[in-house]
Amino acid sequence: MTRGSRLTRGSLSLIGLGLAFAMAVSGCSSSTAGGVATSTAPKVGGNLVVGITTDPDNLFPWKATQFQAVNVLQTLYGTLTEFDKDLNVVPGLAQSWTYSSDNLTVTMKLRQGVKFADGSPFSSADVKFSLDKIKDKTTAAVAAASLASVTSVDATDANTVTLHLSAPDAALLANLASVNMAILASNATEEALKTTPNGTGPFVFKERKPSQSITVARNDAYWGDKTPLDSVEFRIIPDETSIVSAMQSNNVQLAVLDDPLVAKTAQGGSLTVAKTPQLSYHVLQLNASRSVLSDVNVRLAMQCAIDRQQVLDTAALGEGEVTGPITSPAYKSDPAARPCPTRDLAKAADYLAKAGKSGGVTIKTIVSQGEYATSVAEAQNLKAQLADAKITLDLEVLASNAYVDRWVAGDFDAAVALNGGRPDPDGMYGRYFTSTGNLNKVAGYSSPELDSLFAAGRQSSDPTTRKDTYSKISQNLEANAAWIWLFTGYQYTVTSSKVSGYTPMANASIQFLRSTSLG
Repeated sequence: MTRGSRLTRGSLSLIGLGLAFAMAVSGCSSSTAGGVATSTAPKVGGNLVVGITTDPDNLFPWKATQFQAVNVLQTLYGTLTEFDKDLNVVPGLAQSWTYSSDNLTVTMKLRQGVKFADGSPFSSADVKFSLDKIKDKTTAAVAAASLASVTSVDATDANTVTLHLSAPDAALLANLASVNMAILASNATEEALKTTPNGTGPFVFKERKPSQSITVARNDAYWGDKTPLDSVEFRIIPDETSIVSAMQSNNVQLAVLDDPLVAKTAQGGSLTVAKTPQLSYHVLQLNASRSVLSDVNVRLAMQCAIDRQQVLDTAALGEGEVTGPITSPAYKSDPAARPCPTRDLAKAADYLAKAGKSGGVTIKTIVSQGEYATSVAEAQNLKAQLADAKITLDLEVLASNAYVDRWVAGDFDAAVALNGGRPDPDGMYGRYFTSTGNLNKVAGYSSPELDSLFAAGRQSSDPTTRKDTYSKISQNLEANAAWIWLFTGYQYTVTSSKVSGYTPMANASIQFLRSTSLG
């Protein structure tokens, strides 16, 4: 989401190149981690209502994957590093960091005086506890692979932590900025946090009404600039059209929409729509460990039978662009670099013949309804296109919560999905397509070559070398049709005339709710 200023692909072109180890010492130590400058002081007070389509399914940050859950959790929890509005890594709970000369040790100086929502003090013990637990396989943390290079964490003193690495890791600082890497209190339990979140973020948990709303309130003890708002209510309204109606009647003041058609109806009157290109990508995920999809020729047949531009035009009115695997601007894939850059039914038939499936195949495919607006339209178009190649998508449309449960368990043959993109590609794909990746069961695909390439991508600090490495990763994924990447789109941030100070971001973060004011 990007509000206020419209980000372009060109303006993001250098994101990710600032992670070189030569920049080990952060030059930023201010008490804030990026905000929106305003010519006048924001009005303090007010209760902002944000419209969302689905009830968050999980309030435990280490396991949250649903977009709505992640958005709520971003207001409540802090991370060691953060992104500014341009997706540069900046200090979070760690106010500075230094690397050793061999890049195998990272020493982080922590902010002092920080407190959790329950009033308990934040210290290095909480950081060590959190990173150790995220790495622990029994935790089943969805971002565990981001700490693959971390062999141990020392609480050097109350305000210092030292991370020991098995090899240099150029992606580490960016990966630590994810809310899936939130720092929890050392006495925290998953069971307690599912119902009563306890973080160091700009807001604190106030109330939850199941299937109705979640409300967070200003954290007066927050270490950074205090949010002007008294509270934010995330109100659950089942579809985007109804959200716009609620905004037009002033019952909702802010919403982030996916459907371009609905967004067009919102423009005008007291509402403003900001259109932001996203790093997130629409994809047909293929679980290569399942049934006929274990044969690369079947996967390639599916890839060749799909016109990606047609999916984009049909489901999202052409609002976006066809994409390859990596959307990180500094490492962006060439969408034409695949076995079938355009639809080729003859090649699809050849691949099916090689698989011994000339008579056709059936692929059971899960689809989420409610988490994002274009999912069902995408699925229906894919089903129609693949039918021309004797490939049947047997669609199972699921409520968001049920879809996420099946997805995390890898309990599907194929899945129509919208996946979050990241400024650094290691965080996007290392957990999916490496043999030790904690979400490899979702993809069902890895190889020794990919393991080696991902390791090389983390260990090099040279931008040119890293770009070449991730280009090879992209080529491998496309040549083996690990998934079928479709397109990147936009998010449409709709605000009432009372809202100011909010900045949407290309990585879909809503972190700048903390700088938003009403009136």
